[in-house]
Amino acid sequence: MAFEPPQRLVRALGETERNGAADWLVKLPELVQQVVDLRELTVERVQAPGGRSSLVVLVRQADGTPAVLKLAPPWARPESERAALAHWGGFGAVQLLDGDGGEGVLLLERLHPEMSVRSLPEAKALLEAAGTLRRLWVEPPAGQVFESVAERTGRQAEAMRTSAAADAEVAPLVDAALAAREELLASAPQARLLHGTFRQSKVLAGERMPWLAVGPDPVVGECAFDLARLVRDRVEDLIASPSGASITRRRVKRLAESLELDQGRLRGWTLFRAVESGVRARRVGRPQDAELLLEFAGWL
Repeated sequence: MAFEPPQRLVRALGETERNGAADWLVKLPELVQQVVDLRELTVERVQAPGGRSSLVVLVRQADGTPAVLKLAPPWARPESERAALAHWGGFGAVQLLDGDGGEGVLLLERLHPEMSVRSLPEAKALLEAAGTLRRLWVEPPAGQVFESVAERTGRQAEAMRTSAAADAEVAPLVDAALAAREELLASAPQARLLHGTFRQSKVLAGERMPWLAVGPDPVVGECAFDLARLVRDRVEDLIASPSGASITRRRVKRLAESLELDQGRLRGWTLFRAVESGVRARRVGRPQDAELLLEFAGWL
């Protein structure tokens, strides 16, 4: 199958600083062809702009049923995604169609990729996204294979410390974010299976249910960690608004109350995740994204 990987994926892989990213991209057309032939799939088109960590191909199965073929490199943790989707069983999330898709290969229920909750007015989008997220917060499976919030944020914290040591401008925010993390982990409530990278664009319209989550990078920990990424959705609009800081504080309050979470814990994880994303964007050469995220973090 001859195709050009979406530029969004190419750029994102270029930012990963991981060995093997270029080789994986080169081998991707051959891998897609092998999977398509093995499962007797008919390719409709590559989804663009697509994701930042995987290739998404719209296909039809041998019986004509529409589906989505997703291929991801090992560092995107596709086997963890497979395990989470299998555990959710289609409740609140896209349905896994092939439980043995092969390494890095997922065959998924076809949703409507052109229609996410981000297309709704902001207040409605936040309500629908939060309702979808609530369905995913379940007990982790026995013998679970997922990272913990402490483990994932521990790696991120090390990278943040390195960046702060070389960049005095971000050091105060990094110090505040790291202090918030330590305090939160010291008193963490009951752990649940979390989506891990939840935001409005990760909730697509479906046939079985109005809205279903896609693209998890699952992790086990407290629910406030999962909700924190949703707080900063449409951050560019928040920064452009003269009342962006007060809107953000109201959003934290409203989301925490709607999902019965502690506002202080949600604010703390929102701070940590915004600073981590901003510092990482600065490190890989996305200064505009970094500026937005770090200004947002300063409001918290």
